[in-house]
Amino acid sequence: MQNILLNIDAGMVDWARAQFAITAIYHWLFVPLTLGLAVIMGIMETCYYRTKNVFWKDAAKFWQKLFGINFAMGVATGIILEFEFGTNWSNYSWFVGDIFGAPLAVEGIVAFFMESTFVAVMYFGWKKVSAGFHLASTWLTGLGATISAWWILVANSWMQYPVGCEFNPETMRNEMVSFSQVAFSPFAVDKFCHTVTSAWIIGALFTVAVSAYYLLRNRERRLAVESIKIGGIVGLVASVLAAVTGDHSAYTVAKVQPMKLAAMEALYDGHEGESLTAIAWVNPFTQPDYRKGGEAPMRIGIPKMLAFMATHDFNGFVPGINDIINGGYKDANGEVQPSLKEKMQRGRTAIESLGKYRQLKKESGGQPSEAQKKQLNVLTKDIKDNMKYFGYGYIKEADETVPYIPLCFYTFRIMVGLGCLFILFFAITLFLVYKKDIAKGKWWMWTALILLPLGYVASESGWLVAEFGRQPWTIQDMMPTWIGVSDLSSNAVMLTFFIFLVLFTALLAVEINILCKQIKKGPEYTK
Repeated sequence: MQNILLNIDAGMVDWARAQFAITAIYHWLFVPLTLGLAVIMGIMETCYYRTKNVFWKDAAKFWQKLFGINFAMGVATGIILEFEFGTNWSNYSWFVGDIFGAPLAVEGIVAFFMESTFVAVMYFGWKKVSAGFHLASTWLTGLGATISAWWILVANSWMQYPVGCEFNPETMRNEMVSFSQVAFSPFAVDKFCHTVTSAWIIGALFTVAVSAYYLLRNRERRLAVESIKIGGIVGLVASVLAAVTGDHSAYTVAKVQPMKLAAMEALYDGHEGESLTAIAWVNPFTQPDYRKGGEAPMRIGIPKMLAFMATHDFNGFVPGINDIINGGYKDANGEVQPSLKEKMQRGRTAIESLGKYRQLKKESGGQPSEAQKKQLNVLTKDIKDNMKYFGYGYIKEADETVPYIPLCFYTFRIMVGLGCLFILFFAITLFLVYKKDIAKGKWWMWTALILLPLGYVASESGWLVAEFGRQPWTIQDMMPTWIGVSDLSSNAVMLTFFIFLVLFTALLAVEINILCKQIKKGPEYTK
């Protein structure tokens, strides 16, 4: 690990990050609609199973077709995403592959196999299996997709909150010691709940938007109205749940990733009873000079709300960027946090001790003397005591540990602001569809169409907050991004970046085209 820095092409880090980012962003355009439509089509087929009304069967088939188109595209981009860990991030994969690979293996073997099996029954089994078995297949397809999301989010959450592992100096790898800690860490649970409920919002927005299109065209009125009822209920419930899970997720982030929260709030100096920023002027094109302290210009805050969100105490202390760099404050567990300088020193101690350990093992030829054994034990203790800050040993200055504040600040507010708008929209939708004639509200129909792309904006903003907010870490506190990349030429990755950009854009265009044609065609009614 000591010599990795000598072999890195600086451009390789930027291009590897860009390629992974573009793949993840495109992949996430498909995944939430898959998870959201799974709930919509499951509810509709349940209505058919209970009422035996063929209308619900036709409605379920229609939404299942749209689900299938999106599902296929999501699989294609997801496979490429996993391969990139081996091609562009081989140092990362080698260092923590024993841990990171486990949830991805479970996802492939169990979840993906499950959804792939039952999706075939869902599409081709209408006349071949009983109504009850077909209904179960529909729900199990959606459950399989959701379980798949669980394991992928477990892997991502471990990168942001590495638990259940120990470093083995013999193998130079982090090895799993508790699968349950990895699979059910608080960070993973919060991320899963918030991500899946936000995906249900996308499914509901899509359902309502397609229905609004039919009402504007004065066609498929019954399908549109009934779909709006289901979509509105799912959307309102999901929007409220997303707000609740988002609040709890912020509480977890405050405990394990305080720098991310500080960047989201443009909080330079921490205080007790800190207010939550409603609006402020943060220059979107440059990193603010947080060293000067103070607060962002034209800031208006909600009194004590950030303290409550971060500590569940209105008078709790929330550290700012400078507090985290300077250290000396008590965290949520009452522990005094070391300064960045101390963390960097302890990280270098771990790296140096590891280098000496490897050299001594090599010199001993596998049969160390008693004196060498004692020295190895001392080095092992140094490595274990300082491994928590291992990644800081590669940090050169404080600026490297601060995420890009404007991006974190604005994407967080876009996500939260649109989330509040969705709650209002779905509440109005349900009022109109149950109390009024929704087909007469053209303003509502156009609003439904406009909000669909905004749903994706909110969803992608959430991911940008999560991923940019943890920079510079590939693994929080353990591995900076420039340590995890492969020893490749930046030109090779740059080429594949543009190939993937063209490929994914083409896939997205194809999906939108097929979806639009299927929507224009409309449902096929049983005669």
